[in-house]
Amino acid sequence: MKIPGIVVSMMVLIVSISVVNLVHAGETDTRKEIRAAKSKPTIRGGIVYKNYCVLCHGERGDGMARATKLYGQGNLVIKARDDDYYQQIIRYGGSSVGLSRYMPAWEEELSEEQINDVIDYISIVNDPVERGRVVFMTSCILCHGVKANGKGRASVMYDPRPADLTRSDKNDSYKKMIITMGGEAMGRSKVMPQWGLQLKEQEIDDVIEYLRTILVKPLK
Repeated sequence: MKIPGIVVSMMVLIVSISVVNLVHAGETDTRKEIRAAKSKPTIRGGIVYKNYCVLCHGERGDGMARATKLYGQGNLVIKARDDDYYQQIIRYGGSSVGLSRYMPAWEEELSEEQINDVIDYISIVNDPVERGRVVFMTSCILCHGVKANGKGRASVMYDPRPADLTRSDKNDSYKKMIITMGGEAMGRSKVMPQWGLQLKEQEIDDVIEYLRTILVKPLK
């Protein structure tokens, strides 16, 4: 019996939809974790801050930055303020709150989400552990995983696998060296990048602070 063409087309469509649904249903926990981690306002805000604010206010919000010589450290320190204050100064610039006219108005350059996200990040900018968590979530999770257990999405591509950082027996000095210089320089995996070429020293110090807080038990 010959099956009408329209019936065949419907059968193909149903199969296609079923396959798509199976793919989504079978989405790995790792992929979900990565998406969830990167969707958090603080993580997104950290990216905004590093792209737009760090030049003047510094990695730690302490005013120690490239612009310090121009404006003075005290004028660039991010102080504890309520969200309304930061909404005002970020959107409309320093003059809107009686401060420096050199603080630009970002309303036309940043989206609503970016402004809210960077305000969220500002609330933790003086906390090295939280800053380090942002660095880790934006730079390290592809290999080491959201939980730092060595089970990132790219981990299956490498032998040896990325280290389980929750059970590392390495001290802070070793971690700083391997992060800065890369795995090959330390006689480890060649695929561990030289993050010193991309991350500032403060960011590396911060991520080490974060790694210390998630250490479960050193390997024997």
